[in-house]
Amino acid sequence: MQNSQVQELLCFGVVQGSGNAALVVRHDDSSAEQRQQFARERNKPACVFIDTATDGSIVLDFFYPHRRSPLCSHATLAAARVLLSAERPRLAVRTAMHGQPLTLILQSGEVFLQLSPQPAPQVALPDGLAQQLLAAPGILLASPPAIASVGSPKLLLEVADSATLQALTPDLQGIADWGKQHGVSGAYVWCRRPDGALEGRSFNHLDPAAEDGATGVAAGALAVLLKSSVTVYQGANLGTPCQLRAEFLDESILIGGKTEFA
Repeated sequence: MQNSQVQELLCFGVVQGSGNAALVVRHDDSSAEQRQQFARERNKPACVFIDTATDGSIVLDFFYPHRRSPLCSHATLAAARVLLSAERPRLAVRTAMHGQPLTLILQSGEVFLQLSPQPAPQVALPDGLAQQLLAAPGILLASPPAIASVGSPKLLLEVADSATLQALTPDLQGIADWGKQHGVSGAYVWCRRPDGALEGRSFNHLDPAAEDGATGVAAGALAVLLKSSVTVYQGANLGTPCQLRAEFLDESILIGGKTEFA
């Protein structure tokens, strides 16, 4: 790691100097194990390593403190902010784990990630699953549970309102075990706001303190599920209020939000 270049960016922040942090690492030739150790030690929500393949293509390799990830949208936007310029406003890249093609776009000073909906695991979602995973026996969902994916499958659970959402203290170990068994990357619980936007919380960590402040892949999954463009608010309960936008374009999804250098 000694010759690598590390930059910190904040993504999806509602106000200046806030947002979900990501580290962008360039010129690094360390192993996956060393990268995981780096991500664990830095303890930021996500790290993305920018690699150049033998064919000259750009590859993005994502790490959370607790595991490697097939895709992280806010880290991708951070990489886009580093890689794109007026001279290069559009760039095709791919992910390290699954080779998923992504397009990075710079438009009117904002960066966007364009990607396609991905096949979601076909998993039975029995009655009582949400109540069990959310450790809320009496909770009633506002719509049937669903799984959708733009590269990192999410179990999507709609609850009645923001008060219900923010009061949740789910079974994080149970969610992790269920997700590992079925190839699903955590649960994303969401509700509809009176202003027409959505609000969500991501449960993808065993430590409650590590709850994600902004989950772009979940916003993308919601756009796939609802077949419409969405604005999602997340992270205010963590002190990092974020706004995520996922635009539904039939064959692809465009994910964007404010992205700035820390």
